[in-house]
Amino acid sequence: MRKKIFRSEIAVAMAVLLVSLLVAGSFLYGYFNKTQSVQLKEELNLVSGIVDEYGEDYLKKPDSDVFRFTLIQPDGTVIFDTKAEPNKMDNHLDREEVKEALVNGQGSSARYSPTLAEKNFYEAVRLRNGNILHIGVSQVSIGTLAAEMFPSIMAIILTAVILAFLLSKKMAKSIVRPLYETDLDSPSECDGYEELTPFLKKINKQHKQIKKQMLELRQRSDEFEQITSCMNEGLVILDKNGMILSMNGAAKKLFNVQEPPVGQDFMTVDRDETMTEAVTEALNGKQSSFCREQNASEYRFIVNGTESGGKILGVVILCIDITESAFAERNRKEFTANVSHELKTPLQSIIGSAELLENGIVKPEDTKKFIGNIRKEALRLVLLIDDIIRLSQLDEGGKPATEPVDIYEAAVEVLDTLTPSADKQNIQLELDGAHCEIKSIGRYIYEIIYNLCDNAIRYNKPGGKVTVTLKKSDESVSIQVSDTGIGIPPEHQPRVFERFYRVDKSHSIETGGTGLGLSIVKHAVSYLGGTVRLESTVGVGTTVLITFPDADGNI
Repeated sequence: MRKKIFRSEIAVAMAVLLVSLLVAGSFLYGYFNKTQSVQLKEELNLVSGIVDEYGEDYLKKPDSDVFRFTLIQPDGTVIFDTKAEPNKMDNHLDREEVKEALVNGQGSSARYSPTLAEKNFYEAVRLRNGNILHIGVSQVSIGTLAAEMFPSIMAIILTAVILAFLLSKKMAKSIVRPLYETDLDSPSECDGYEELTPFLKKINKQHKQIKKQMLELRQRSDEFEQITSCMNEGLVILDKNGMILSMNGAAKKLFNVQEPPVGQDFMTVDRDETMTEAVTEALNGKQSSFCREQNASEYRFIVNGTESGGKILGVVILCIDITESAFAERNRKEFTANVSHELKTPLQSIIGSAELLENGIVKPEDTKKFIGNIRKEALRLVLLIDDIIRLSQLDEGGKPATEPVDIYEAAVEVLDTLTPSADKQNIQLELDGAHCEIKSIGRYIYEIIYNLCDNAIRYNKPGGKVTVTLKKSDESVSIQVSDTGIGIPPEHQPRVFERFYRVDKSHSIETGGTGLGLSIVKHAVSYLGGTVRLESTVGVGTTVLITFPDADGNI
């Protein structure tokens, strides 16, 4: 702006100077011509007086380069001229100033000479003897006048340019200084120029609007950051060039990023070919979704483009941890397959025995054996269905009423129930501890102890031992079931609480059971707010410790 003002002032100064010179030259030229005309008349009067007094021979004495004297007879014949031969000159009777002098005694005129390309002034006066004394002078041309004044004009222009440069520079600074000193954060407080008041008011209004909008944007940005930082899902936002605009904490953890990678190419974070193709498709307006394993977990990545006004502005990547749902889906499929198998096996045995009995193929003495097999398999089906129902109830998460439960009495009841099966395998059952009453669900406490003891008996050695230990402190209540059985290999220990999971399927067939006992234990303990810990050594035995954190057993 200052340069523009400076150039404008220089241009105006030069224009004013040139116009001034032209006007001054015009006035000077007119004044010079007027002065020359007056001087011409005075010179003619002076010379004519001398000629009248001393005769026409006086004209031969003056030697002037400026004025031209001509002596003309009344009939127009030139008898003397200071510049040319009289006999070679034309008759002057037709000239205006000569005619006027013959009539009025004095005449004047001005004529342009095409031959000499100049304008001349003429004066004529009638002498006493009747002859006409004629004087002429050439008008000074503009070019001649300009040439004469050129050094002075250049000196004036140079001086004016220097002064205009210095003054314009100083004036430009002084003009823009109030603008530079204007505080745009508080434009209403600036009073540099009155003419800027409407402009400053408008800026002040816009400044307030922008400040308000910036505050709203900051609030929205903070809200967005808080919302996305609390998300369990990873969220990544890219621009149309694949550069990272935003990445929440879950996404940084997922992609193993320490510092916020804003402004980096997303390929520096994830070079997976499937992800690259999904981002490319999203930039072309197509949504993509794929699953892959990341950081020992399974994730679903949903990649979609962000659109505004029909144009793709960027890409949003949503990363959802589906480890639990995938695990649950696998468990559901396995559970369905296992249930089908577990139900099908006893049913086939029942159907086979029934068909043999129906067709009379069975010998009379073997009938009792086949009927016993049918009863045993039917009982196995009932137990399996009961266990499935219990698991279903635990999965549904219903809230049965709680009641005071004496764990010691529940353990005594379980051991009494399992004593016959333990005696068959020569297994010794022991109960160690005192009465501990907690507020819980009696049915679940009973099933926990029953299933642990039942498993300890089934997978024990002949002549082995099963010990139930109950402990109560100010901080917890614990139930520990230990056996001297075959033990569980380390690679199988993390999965023994899964539904229908069996370490040794052949041994499980021999010992019976539905394969759901430990799964029921895990779900019931979790439902009651407790924890399960398993320790086992192959050939030595297994210990399962159930702990409830509240001594009062509140759930």
